[in-house]
Amino acid sequence: MFKRRKPRSYGQMASELIYPRGGWRRAGTYVAHRLSRLPDQPHRIARGVAAGVFVSFTPLFGFHFLSAAAVAWIIRGNVLAALLATFVGNPVTLPFIALVSVGLGRKILGLEGDLSPQFIFGEFSRATGELWHNLRSVFGSEVAHWHNLADFFFEIFWPYVVGGGILGLSVSVGTHYLTVPVFRAYHRRREKKMAERIARASTRAAELAVARAAEAEGGAAPRPADSPRDI
Repeated sequence: MFKRRKPRSYGQMASELIYPRGGWRRAGTYVAHRLSRLPDQPHRIARGVAAGVFVSFTPLFGFHFLSAAAVAWIIRGNVLAALLATFVGNPVTLPFIALVSVGLGRKILGLEGDLSPQFIFGEFSRATGELWHNLRSVFGSEVAHWHNLADFFFEIFWPYVVGGGILGLSVSVGTHYLTVPVFRAYHRRREKKMAERIARASTRAAELAVARAAEAEGGAAPRPADSPRDI
């Protein structure tokens, strides 16, 4: 009943991950609308948003949802808000996040050389393939190679963790303190509108009750006296 008449192909799903059908602006507006309408306290929603933003700066690709939910649960934030806030790490922003995070981490760790986003994500893809190869080698005759993964860990992954952790913590804390008053103001406005609707409905109901009472009193005709029966 609620399924699509024509199911999306895998190509359409992949393309919509890179560029949503309605555009990134519409997608961002939808996420903001969903966040503002969450039935929870403003500070819990803000904590959830902070958790999702923080996880978006980590190199845990493929596990952002689980990580955001775990962080939100630990800091007692709204889990759904955390999942929605991982939208910060989208295909448009991830190259910039990766570049800045890895660059900052390498500087802090004293590593030389700047890396491009294409190189960083290429190394992530290659490391994932090698890790899968090594796991299969446990159950087969293939030979595992761990030295490439060790280079990837110390040259890219660990700097990403260090730089992304610092940036993500800074951005998430700032996001939390900025979003709390925004959610509070929205909730106050929504409560005010709801109170106004209830007041208008009550007034309308009272007016209808008075009108019906007046109609019942003034509009009813007097009953005629009973006529004598013929004997």
